[in-house]
Amino acid sequence: MKKNIFLYLFVFAALTALYLAVSSNNLLKSNEKRLVQAKETEEKLLDSIQNLNLKVLDLQYFALENNDDALAYYDNLPIENPSLYISDKLLETNEQKGDNPLVPYEGDENPFKINRIKLLNHRWIIADFSNGRYWGEVLIRYELMEDTSVDFTLVDHLLYTRSN
Repeated sequence: MKKNIFLYLFVFAALTALYLAVSSNNLLKSNEKRLVQAKETEEKLLDSIQNLNLKVLDLQYFALENNDDALAYYDNLPIENPSLYISDKLLETNEQKGDNPLVPYEGDENPFKINRIKLLNHRWIIADFSNGRYWGEVLIRYELMEDTSVDFTLVDHLLYTRSN
């Protein structure tokens, strides 16, 4: 009887050990597969990040903030951030009643106002405008004076229309 119990215990222990060995082997294979997939995903994500960084650098090429030659024009002025200062001055033109004076179109129900601004260098700005229904873009020449006032001059413009 004692021999049967030991035999049963031995068989049970052997089956348990076999089960643990097989399941841990399967778990190991599964973890290795997930690790390989994670590394492949990481490589793809790193490539995507690198591509996005290159696109950002390309987009920043025409930006006052990244143009040392253009920023040199403002070295003698008491302005810490010329891009922000000029953008704020341009947005102030929205504050008057009616359409923005730099937008050469008349809004129907709502006035045209400038929304987004990109300072290309120390002389040009491209901006978009809208009245909520129609939108367009303006190219503006600007000059930052020594008294820190800003003179804006409309160079060109376009209004997008919908074709029905």
